[in-house]
Amino acid sequence: MILLAGASGSGKSRVARLTGCPRLALDDFYLDGDHPDLPRTLGIVDWDSIASWDSDEALAALSALSEAGVADVPRYDIAANARVGTQRLDCGDAGAFIAEGIFAPDMLPHCVAAGLEVDGLYLDRSRTVTLVLRFIRDLREHRKPPAVLIRRGLALWRAAPRIRAHALALGCRPVSVRRAMKEIAGASAAASHAPADWIRTPPTPSEG
Repeated sequence: MILLAGASGSGKSRVARLTGCPRLALDDFYLDGDHPDLPRTLGIVDWDSIASWDSDEALAALSALSEAGVADVPRYDIAANARVGTQRLDCGDAGAFIAEGIFAPDMLPHCVAAGLEVDGLYLDRSRTVTLVLRFIRDLREHRKPPAVLIRRGLALWRAAPRIRAHALALGCRPVSVRRAMKEIAGASAAASHAPADWIRTPPTPSEG
């Protein structure tokens, strides 16, 4: 298991997609928007708080994927703030799978305590670049109204050093996008006894 962490918009989903490894989107374990216990800040739901997320269900899925290679997981629509169904994730004969999301660091100690084979990587990139990329992505995907995106984006920009420190304190290793690709390729190849040169290289060296 590769727990792939990083600020929202740092490139986690892109790295997971380019590796070709099975991918578990940890964002799918968010609570529904009408859940009575959702945390709030700045007058809106604080989706960056782990209290807005079902960590027990996420750990159960991670354990199932690690031990059996298959799990039934929720499908979450961020724009609708709700789960819209379930899906089966089957790792097949893959040597590794990636679980990515902003709460990945918080799962690392739990996975270690459960005896699961796991590595934690934190995508390290400029918080200003991440701010811009996140805003473009969220606008394109109509995740939230523009005013909310701007307010949340600035809050995340200010919080970036604290978020990084939190991830590293929990055991994640800081890596560039390019380094993450290489390490995931190596881990997958070692587990499946396959050559490590199959992985796609990020097209822009500036991301490494």
